[in-house]
Amino acid sequence: MPKKEMNIDLEIFQILNEDGRIANTREMPQLKDDDIKRMYESMVLARVFDDIALKLQREGRMLTYASLMGQEASQIGSALALEDEDWFVPSYRENGVFITRGFPMETLYLYWAGDERGMKIPDGMNALPVSIPVGSQVPHAVGIALANKLTEKKSVAVVYFGDGATSKGDFHEGLDFAGVFQVPCVFICQNNQWAISVPVKKQTAAETIAQKAIAYGIDGARVDGNDVFAVYKVVKGAIEKARVGKGPTLIECYTYRMENHTTADDWKKYRDPSEVEWWKHRDPIERLKKYMEDEGIWNEAYDKEVWDNAKAQVSEAVKKFESVPPPSPLDMFTNIYEELPPEIEEQRKDFE
Repeated sequence: MPKKEMNIDLEIFQILNEDGRIANTREMPQLKDDDIKRMYESMVLARVFDDIALKLQREGRMLTYASLMGQEASQIGSALALEDEDWFVPSYRENGVFITRGFPMETLYLYWAGDERGMKIPDGMNALPVSIPVGSQVPHAVGIALANKLTEKKSVAVVYFGDGATSKGDFHEGLDFAGVFQVPCVFICQNNQWAISVPVKKQTAAETIAQKAIAYGIDGARVDGNDVFAVYKVVKGAIEKARVGKGPTLIECYTYRMENHTTADDWKKYRDPSEVEWWKHRDPIERLKKYMEDEGIWNEAYDKEVWDNAKAQVSEAVKKFESVPPPSPLDMFTNIYEELPPEIEEQRKDFE
């Protein structure tokens, strides 16, 4: 039997370096100025949404929230690589992907305020709801990808998870199945260095997460997760490869969580502040801004307009979310079964 060729690159793929300069001109994707502006504006919008979410939680207007600060390039770069027909399968930190894909911000806030109606996926959007259990969304994405393959749809499932999820059985089962059946699925691990208080070195003895692809016979890549151009390029390539039937890819976005794991966490108890400061100098938004300024497509007036517009959009989203009437207690019986079993129907009537 001929040996299957796999494409595994364990070096960190980078296009835009920490100083905002193109380090790899040959790999720079074909992007117009408007495309680059969209990347920047989407990252700023995600940052503002995130900042206000943290404030709302601290004020008691929202429940536990997981910040994406520092991971904007990984999320927006990958989200912009998806086509409308592709499926987005999130964990609990992908608010930037949700927003970039067109999910209403007020509905996201509603969800994080504890109202499950906030996870009603808009008609025509191929997405699953937020997955709170760590790693359980990975087999779901593989199932979607298998269905796409069996029905000959040119749709790819893209699933997101953190480095901690790679220690769960769901991750290994999902990748194993994907490799055996060569389903059109792209696995994006946002390796933000910390699974709550557990560092990557205690998650795995492997040098990288990307190399885990080898065991499952699929392609693997490691990309600078704070470089929006590199993320876009690698994810776009993996999606197009999967779309034409050439199998799945595991992508490790090497990035950093600059905030707490969630609002129930305190990173100062387990991280060295100097580590956080080191990563702040690699902020994905600042990196792209430096590049745009050098290219003449950024100036202070434009930047003020971008941030003001993002703040206005988020402010309007907060007003809309807080004006939604509270749900009925009877809603606990809906969206569980298509037809309520007799014993549940009896409980609903008693409750009513």
